[in-house]
Amino acid sequence: MKGWGWTAGGVLILAVVLFPIYWMVNVSLQPSSGAAFTPWVPVELDFSGYSKALRDQGGHLLTSLIISVGSVVLSLLIATPAAYALAHFRVRGAGIVLLGVLLSQMVPGIVVANALYTAYNDLGLLNSYFGLILADSTAGIPFAMLILRAYMGALPREVIEAAWVDGAGPVRTFRSIVLPMSRNALVTGALFTFLFTWGDFLFALTLTTTEDVRPVTLGLYTYVGSFVKDWSSVMATAVLASIPAVVLLVVAQRYVAAGTTAGSLK
Repeated sequence: MKGWGWTAGGVLILAVVLFPIYWMVNVSLQPSSGAAFTPWVPVELDFSGYSKALRDQGGHLLTSLIISVGSVVLSLLIATPAAYALAHFRVRGAGIVLLGVLLSQMVPGIVVANALYTAYNDLGLLNSYFGLILADSTAGIPFAMLILRAYMGALPREVIEAAWVDGAGPVRTFRSIVLPMSRNALVTGALFTFLFTWGDFLFALTLTTTEDVRPVTLGLYTYVGSFVKDWSSVMATAVLASIPAVVLLVVAQRYVAAGTTAGSLK
């Protein structure tokens, strides 16, 4: 009975946590109406909200996908060799570098966004894909670097030294030995960088002034006006924006679990 009680409590907490997601899906499948008057269960399914969401927000979804993938690529290109150097080479000032990486995570995003706006305005990077990719990478690079350094530092030293004895240089060892063994950490860093970028709103709001480059977060924000009547389209857009994150989390779950814990054990 004690076990059943814990189970019931867990199910109740889970139901409360997941209820907003259920309500989002429920409203998206209803005919156009106010969300407050939506039935608890979608009796008559209506997918018109999704067709309108794809028509109005499809371009913004594609923009978010391009920026997110670009941020993942840029973050890993910088963070992976940096983590390898910090983990396996005696780099002077490595402690200061790591301290700087940690401190960068404590700076409020609005401070970074305001500073970037001035620089972007001078460099002509406002309303550009590369500008948003560069801005969103400021969150992905430090996180990926910390995860990868912890993971690479826990790799068997004997394997790396054996590669050196066989004549492999630092670059060959990094490419042929370290990278394949760090797959879990690479997937973890890529996933969280993608999620950071996909859910970004602050940089999108600050660094874009036109509709030429507008991620779905900002598109959804502008979609919700003061007198919204078509909540089914709004919720359909939210459901479509949630699908990539859900799919990636499900597919990469076991890699993330291994990547976030292996670096703590040696």
